Amino acid sequence: MASHKVFVAMAFAAIIFPALTSATKYIVGDETGWTNGFNYTTWSSGKEFHVGDELLFNYPAGKHNVYKVNGTQFKNCEIPPLNEALTSGKDVIPLAKPGKKWYICGVAKHCAEGGQKLVINVLPAVGAPAPTPSGPAPPTSDSAKGTLASGFMAAALVAVAMVAVL
Repeated sequence: MASHKVFVAMAFAAIIFPALTSATKYIVGDETGWTNGFNYTTWSSGKEFHVGDELLFNYPAGKHNVYKVNGTQFKNCEIPPLNEALTSGKDVIPLAKPGKKWYICGVAKHCAEGGQKLVINVLPAVGAPAPTPSGPAPPTSDSAKGTLASGFMAAALVAVAMVAVL
């Protein structure tokens, strides 16, 4: 009987935990990476980006950079101050809030002439309820981590309760 309880708890955990950790890490441009002359609109089409996913910008450090910009800066390839650039060559950007996100390269004319720019639309987290217009603001990245941790804790408590009941 005890082994049956353990089996049920393990089966429940196997179903619940993957749903809570289904975030995707997207390598921008796939094997091509973050570079000039690549069509990032084509790359992003057909992909669904969700809160909790991450973008990884791969490029040779010193040759490119990444700026998170607004829609106007994106359209006009306006380069923000240098201290706002990501420059590691392996820049990871967590997608913490739903909505449009814009990224450009600020080196030379890589954005304006090389097409090194990406726009995506980030959807709510998978399994998250749709936000209501009058509801609270979406969580910040720190509170999103807390929400995920709370989800793990809730799933663990449900699994323990199931074992206790069986």
